[in-house]
Amino acid sequence: MQAVRYHEHGGTDVLTVEAVEQPTPGEGEVLIEVGAAAVNPVDTYFREGSYPPGSLPWIPGSDVAGIVTGVGEGVTEFSEGDRVFGTGLGNNRQGTCAEYVTAPTAMLAPLPDSVDAATGAATALVGVTAWQTLVEACGLGPAETCLIHGGSGGVGHVAVQLAATAGASVTTTASAEYHDRLEELGADHVFDYRRADLQAAVEGVDPPDVILDHRLDEYLAFDAEVAAHGARIGAIGNEDSAATFSDVPRCRSKALSVHHVSMFNTPDVSAVLTDLATLMADDALTAVVARRYDLDGVADAHRAVLADSYLGKLVVEP
Repeated sequence: MQAVRYHEHGGTDVLTVEAVEQPTPGEGEVLIEVGAAAVNPVDTYFREGSYPPGSLPWIPGSDVAGIVTGVGEGVTEFSEGDRVFGTGLGNNRQGTCAEYVTAPTAMLAPLPDSVDAATGAATALVGVTAWQTLVEACGLGPAETCLIHGGSGGVGHVAVQLAATAGASVTTTASAEYHDRLEELGADHVFDYRRADLQAAVEGVDPPDVILDHRLDEYLAFDAEVAAHGARIGAIGNEDSAATFSDVPRCRSKALSVHHVSMFNTPDVSAVLTDLATLMADDALTAVVARRYDLDGVADAHRAVLADSYLGKLVVEP
């Protein structure tokens, strides 16, 4: 089979398309013919060596959607021919930017017939992250107010939809070119994150009970100022954790709680994916596929996922 691999950590030039042996599913695993994989910033961190995955050479990619073509011992959840989607790969096991991949059933769920592979792959990691942040960690409820930083991002645009579906009032930030689309996805208020009076604009809306923050070191002080008393902050990213220490007294004065979330620490990935699949089947949730690449374009996708501006996700179709 054809797969993208890297034999050493480094820039996008270490990524090559190679002929490799097709994997065989082990106990509790299935073999998937990959219809689509998705590219996430974390894939570039693994490639660069910031968060080294398993032993090299390595196939990148966390998300997958496709068709089961083989099952390992003990598998009862899926059969050959089933459509599935999943995430959490590419970390301690080989990833999904390949024609075939093996995956444990605990990382998969059935993909609804109405959802194409590209949308399924695009939804998986960001959907689980948004769910774990808003639903599990922060307990977002109906009639609450939710602030989502970076609403045009992969996690952000799915989080907007989840919050709206939960019955919350949704405020988000994004470049002006994405405001109309985010309102279509369920945002009640969209503000340009670059505006000088952003804090005043957000404060003009009801104080948020839940905040999803993708750059905690940059925005925690802002969050503490605009948040409602007792608000919950879900942190899915930061660059300098020490920079947040000076904001602790303000958080304490408003009884704020900060929850650090990682998709890779999700206790039951399959259960969350199943809930996401239900929402997708009901047309209550979708991931926007911004761009599509083949295996030869994975290096371009790795560059774009960090450098380019777009709404939604980048998808690889082998």
